[in-house]
Amino acid sequence: MCTKANKILRFMKKAIFLIPVFSMALVIFTSWLQPDKATMERGKKVYNAYCITCHQADGGGVPTLNPPLEKTSYVLGSKTKLIQVVLKGMNTHEEIDGETYSNTMAPFNYLTDQQIADVLTYVRNSFGNKANVITPGDVKYVRARAK
Repeated sequence: MCTKANKILRFMKKAIFLIPVFSMALVIFTSWLQPDKATMERGKKVYNAYCITCHQADGGGVPTLNPPLEKTSYVLGSKTKLIQVVLKGMNTHEEIDGETYSNTMAPFNYLTDQQIADVLTYVRNSFGNKANVITPGDVKYVRARAK
């Protein structure tokens, strides 16, 4: 009987230790998924400086010319593909979610990894969008592979 009680006591000690560890891991994981306020503010500044003219203040784009950024597969889909669009630009007559857009998007490969990560995180979490953050490390990785 004493052995069983000791096993239960050891289990409870482990559980008490692991609860804060798992709680901290959950906080870290969810903060990785959700952008912080500073990232969103920096991203909005980059958006206003480089993107707003074509994609508009509301992210709605311009029909047949510039695609919207609200809830499209390009924005909410693959991080790599979205980063590549910013680094390489986009050719004319691109089809996005069944619509064709004819304006060319110039490459913004002169922006820093931080600026690209911030603006894409901003876009992926604005205009009704909700998606994981893009980190400077994600951009650095895609940039290195594009060379």
